[in-house]
Amino acid sequence: MKYLIVTGLSGAGKTSVLRHLEDAGFQCIDNLPPMLLAQAFSLCDKVELNKPVALGVDSRSGALFDPQAVIHAVEGAQSRGNEASILFLEADTETLIDRYKETRRDHPLAGGVRTLEEAIASERELLQPLREAANYVLSTGGLRARELCARVDALVLSGDAQQTLRTEIMSFGYKRGIPRESDLVFDVRFLPNPFYNKEIRAYTGLEAPVRDFVLGKEETRAFLQRLYDLVDYLIPLYQREGKRRLMIAVGCTGGAHRSVAISEALGAHLRAMGNAVSVTHRDIALEEASWPFRRDRSLDGSAMSILPTAKTP
Repeated sequence: MKYLIVTGLSGAGKTSVLRHLEDAGFQCIDNLPPMLLAQAFSLCDKVELNKPVALGVDSRSGALFDPQAVIHAVEGAQSRGNEASILFLEADTETLIDRYKETRRDHPLAGGVRTLEEAIASERELLQPLREAANYVLSTGGLRARELCARVDALVLSGDAQQTLRTEIMSFGYKRGIPRESDLVFDVRFLPNPFYNKEIRAYTGLEAPVRDFVLGKEETRAFLQRLYDLVDYLIPLYQREGKRRLMIAVGCTGGAHRSVAISEALGAHLRAMGNAVSVTHRDIALEEASWPFRRDRSLDGSAMSILPTAKTP
């Protein structure tokens, strides 16, 4: 197992880091009292999680917080053959004060008559043992969220994890609306529509008659080359910005013919380029169910006829 303790000064960015690690595939647990760390490690060992674990531990635990308990729990995990490390986040006092002014939240140690500056100083002293034991110390002053995530990647993530961008391609029909979660939307309604070809309209873009019809057109080949070039250019830029998930939506009128064939072609291209890709078809089943015709195949699938659906009198 791989464990990472995320700790440090309040306001230094622990929440942002934990969210980023969660997006990177970590199982994240925040604000865990140190006395429960050993049990958390044992439980994760027992269930054999197939992902690394990040645990947020800091002075929010109040009287339950004990830096030495954190260090002992980490050493215990290491003694059982696990990879366990500590990431300590800090920032200068002026930066922390500015951040607290922006959020208008109370410092965990700012009770009674203690000022914010005094609370920050007290927390530095309290956390000093963890800072000295930390494998990584990261100063977050002056870093924007994207820069902070990039620094965390460089410190604690493997090269493969740093580069992971999951690309999801979804075909859809405009008559049922554009997918709300899409980052990029491509309209392929300019391509010839197989629906108006009676010989093949009962097939979908997943099947050879429609796929060959759509991809065999000269305008489709020209469009796909430009689409490939654009997406190949954009993906590294999204990765550089720290994006973990890219949703590409491809739409035609109904979502069963042109958009399906184009989505599958784009997915095959991106896989060939070494990208992690999934392809889904939102409206294909709904569209087939609404067609005023049906398909009859022989038992061995060798023959097919297109027959009109019986109309209700």
